Amino acid sequence: MKELNVALAAVGGLVLVLGLLSRPLDRSWLSPPLLAFLLGAILGPYGLEWLNPAAWGSVEMLLEETTRLTLGISLMGIALRLPPRFPLRHWQSLLVLLAIGMPAMLLISALLAHWTLGLPWLIALLVGASVCATDPVLASSIVTGSLAKQSLPESFRHLLSSESGANDGLAYPLVLLPILLLTAPAESVWMEWFVEVWLWEVGMGVIIGVLLGWASGRALEWAEANEHLDQPSFLSLTLALTLLVLGVGKMLGTNSILAVFAAGLAFDQLVGGKERSEEDKVQEAVNLFFTLPVFVLFGLIAPWPEWRALGWSGIVLALLVMLLRRLPVIWALRPWLAPVREWRIALMMGWFGPIGVSALFYAVMIARRTENDTAWVVGSLIVVVSILLHGVTAAPFAKCYHRKASQVEGS
Repeated sequence: MKELNVALAAVGGLVLVLGLLSRPLDRSWLSPPLLAFLLGAILGPYGLEWLNPAAWGSVEMLLEETTRLTLGISLMGIALRLPPRFPLRHWQSLLVLLAIGMPAMLLISALLAHWTLGLPWLIALLVGASVCATDPVLASSIVTGSLAKQSLPESFRHLLSSESGANDGLAYPLVLLPILLLTAPAESVWMEWFVEVWLWEVGMGVIIGVLLGWASGRALEWAEANEHLDQPSFLSLTLALTLLVLGVGKMLGTNSILAVFAAGLAFDQLVGGKERSEEDKVQEAVNLFFTLPVFVLFGLIAPWPEWRALGWSGIVLALLVMLLRRLPVIWALRPWLAPVREWRIALMMGWFGPIGVSALFYAVMIARRTENDTAWVVGSLIVVVSILLHGVTAAPFAKCYHRKASQVEGS
């Protein structure tokens, strides 16, 4: 009971402070996820020892379910933040990012892991798959807030949000393939990957999400038309829809994370989620209250001894992943990405592909399914470096881009 009260006080105090200082923090190099991670590390077994997650049960299951819930809430916020039909209008750019960009980022990360750490190819592929997706939680912290809205082009912010919303769920088949190659009979791997993973878990997940999102949108329209809503809160409705889709999707054995994003898009088309969420400050509330606890938990269970055992090779790998995983891919694909063809914004798009909660989710899932914790140890170290570098550079890079763009327009 004492640890519960310590955890409640820590998270509540953190959210309170960040809420009161949201504007100065938004313009500084200190990001809320970084502060949350540091708080967890200070309170955890390698800090003050006030909290010990190992005594709470299965740490792997706790982190997997916490990250799944956090991703679902964040993806719903992204779907409602996008302008109506933005993913449909920019489907070509999204297709290039998802079908070409994401597999390329997986292969680059895997090659770097194999080269720097000497990992076997399948294990290296697991590491690459766990970090190939652009994290929606960290991406939201970069493209929202007053500074981002004032400094960065709207098309860039929406494209990065759309990519992070879709590729988080679509990374699942890429993660499952090396898992199946390691654990399933060789003769059944490809059939299982195509039928069970792609057709059922991904395809049916999208269908379930769209149906639940559409039905919820119609229900909201009906309730409003008949004046059945008394002081409605759009945040509470979207959270309820998120939990519904996560639960139904998981019970049916589908990709519940991708289903949430599909549900949010379908719901948004009917109810105008962008205007309602801006009015109720939905994204700001989500970023402050619902996504920070997972970074505190990550700080509590971070594998510090295993990171030290990797030595400088682990740091070199993380830095190389930051530099080479995404930037060369986006630069090469720039001619086919209409919102980021201008070279300055292409550099921004190439740098800001943060690795965060989604990587933690997949890394711990890999560890549980393969009983090999290499992807967890290496992937979590890359997450820490991404939190640090992307958090520190978000505000300065946005200000620099805005200043350079203003000079070009004025000349």
